[in-house]
Amino acid sequence: MPVKVDIVTAEKVVYSDTVDMVVAPGIEGELGVLPRHTPLITMLNPGELRLKKGSEEICMAVSGGFLEVRPDRIIILADTAERSDEIDIARAEAARESAKKLLAAGHAREPNLDQAQAEASLRRALVRLKVAQRRKPRI
Repeated sequence: MPVKVDIVTAEKVVYSDTVDMVVAPGIEGELGVLPRHTPLITMLNPGELRLKKGSEEICMAVSGGFLEVRPDRIIILADTAERSDEIDIARAEAARESAKKLLAAGHAREPNLDQAQAEASLRRALVRLKVAQRRKPRI
């Protein structure tokens, strides 16, 4: 018995369909949600969101947000959400390198650098790269 899932960002509805299972990056670790799960609300960390539907697995990169489990559906309000096939690998690698340079520069060379923002940028880039790598065929 599948459960209805809606994944929404401020800009659009990213996904709306029924699935067999949702695996989300909760604030205390990975969280698996099956149909008829106990209702809950939790924050999401930047990470990989996986939707399992039969033998198919849909992977997305989320940069945070909230997950709400209701008796009849799962609602994910994400800051950003990108399917693996939407991620531009070159852009994600450039973002990773830029964040690494900012962190390496530190406050000595960049007095206005916000360390937490640079670390968050690096985490987002790494998640996007991980999710994008899933779409590549394995040899």
